[in-house]
Amino acid sequence: MIDFDPGTLTLTAEAGLSLDTICRQFPVRGYFVPVSPGTRFVTLGGMVAADVHGKNHHSAGTIGAYVRSLRIRVGTGDVVSCSRTQHADLFWATVGGMGLTGHILEVSVRLDPVPSPWIIEERRRVDDIDEMVAALADASARWPMTAGWIDGLADGAAFGRGMLYCGRWAEPQESPSHAPLPGRTVNVPLDAPDALLSSFTVGRFNWLTARRQRRRVARHTIPFWQFFYPLDSVGHWHRLYGKRGFVQYQCVLPSEVGVTPARRLLETLRRLGGSPFLCVIKDCGEEGNGLLSFPRPGVSLAIDMPVDGRTQAVIDGLNDLVIENGGRIYLAKDALTRPEHFRRMEPRLERFLAVRRAWDPEGRIRSAQSQRLYGW
Repeated sequence: MIDFDPGTLTLTAEAGLSLDTICRQFPVRGYFVPVSPGTRFVTLGGMVAADVHGKNHHSAGTIGAYVRSLRIRVGTGDVVSCSRTQHADLFWATVGGMGLTGHILEVSVRLDPVPSPWIIEERRRVDDIDEMVAALADASARWPMTAGWIDGLADGAAFGRGMLYCGRWAEPQESPSHAPLPGRTVNVPLDAPDALLSSFTVGRFNWLTARRQRRRVARHTIPFWQFFYPLDSVGHWHRLYGKRGFVQYQCVLPSEVGVTPARRLLETLRRLGGSPFLCVIKDCGEEGNGLLSFPRPGVSLAIDMPVDGRTQAVIDGLNDLVIENGGRIYLAKDALTRPEHFRRMEPRLERFLAVRRAWDPEGRIRSAQSQRLYGW
């Protein structure tokens, strides 16, 4: 950390500062990042490069809306300061640009005041995917933070059943007076055998999860760690997928196409042989100003699935449906999208590539993803 100004709520820090460090230092003092992804094990620079969103996108937007300035080492080797008013083209190409405009060195970002480090959470059991989409839209009009867990393996009338999570920061009189400590992390020590995480075992786990809450609606006061970062309590959780690993596919389906594309996406996934072991649904608000910022008004689905011989075909089929419905994918989660698919999804791409060429004319800064999607 370089500086924090409580008058303007501005934190200036090296890009390598972890969100975990911010979580340990600021909520107990009454401040927090306005937008947080689903893990605290990311860096501040990475949050900017992915223009991360969270459970409050419908009410708060992406992290790019709160970034005040950046210092970047661009492809020529020059160190450049940029903001909304200074080299704005570089600034907005960097927000969500996946690190391709240069090495982010420093970030100045506005924090939010929070009344306590606790969250009032409401959990609601939902019977199927259509009810989930409708309940999510209703809850997003009343709660600043919402997200849903979907059982992607359930069939019949229970197809897409799950749990809707809603939250807001707790006022001091609603919460314990002490600060919550991070829970103990349970580490997965080695790669699990493939049979451990199968459609059968995950299906049984999902069934138990869906039935664990007896009441349809329950409300609790919980630590902010638990609400924002439930998976962080399991260290190296990716090892549960075994040596084959997994991919996460995340897309947004525009609100103007209605509720049916979410159902069709899950149906397409199952028809193509994909195994959606984990599926999260969120409501998205207005599009950000970052040239490749992911969210737009609509519904976002993030799906974890183990890698097998069908994975590329599954991704291709899902991308066809997303393109048909005017949606897009999240580059921070992408590993397999074909360049022709991405170009059909992203009308802003040429503007982004023009800025990238202007600041890195020799194409010195590149990644495996940029070479796959853009050829450089």
